Amino acid sequence: MTAKGIITGGDGLDRCAWHANLDDYQRYHDEEWGKPMADDIRLFEKICLEGFQSGLSWLTILRKRESFRAAFAGFDFNVVATFGDADIERCLADTGIVRHRGKIVSTINNAKRAQELKAEFGSLARYFWSFEPGGNERPKTVTWEAIAANPTTPTSTLISKDLKKRGWTFVGPTTVYAFMQAMGLVNDHIEGCYCRERNEDLRRAFVRP
Repeated sequence: MTAKGIITGGDGLDRCAWHANLDDYQRYHDEEWGKPMADDIRLFEKICLEGFQSGLSWLTILRKRESFRAAFAGFDFNVVATFGDADIERCLADTGIVRHRGKIVSTINNAKRAQELKAEFGSLARYFWSFEPGGNERPKTVTWEAIAANPTTPTSTLISKDLKKRGWTFVGPTTVYAFMQAMGLVNDHIEGCYCRERNEDLRRAFVRP
């Protein structure tokens, strides 16, 4: 019997069930989600896209990701920080992305805040990875029930508060925890998913910035 929260794919591999065996979602699950990331552009992209996801599904955002990248200069925060009113209107007219003025303005604001963060810490990666939670915050066994019961954590709340104090927007604790899961600050592939041990190996080998 397969554990709760696990589904078996057409290739016979057991995975976290949330990707629902959809081809693009499964690739994201297998190739990206939970792998430790230290690239500042990808970190900035992810926290912005998690903000756009608010009220929507990640699959909706994932399927629009290339359009988002085109609209926001590949999420190069040094470029996005220069965006002005014309860029806001351009994004609002772009049917390929989520046309939410507040979230578009937030992305531009957060790009400026990202520049400040990099100037202070040397990189976004060094800032975010400094919050990597210890084992005392992690469930003893990473099950579907454990993950579902904890959409936020003390660390995601701490990061959220610190980012907001620094002027970031659309960075609530739930948004931040989803970011932590995706960028590998935690390994929330559940027990029974074939990616779990692989990602544990990647995290052990990962050189923290």
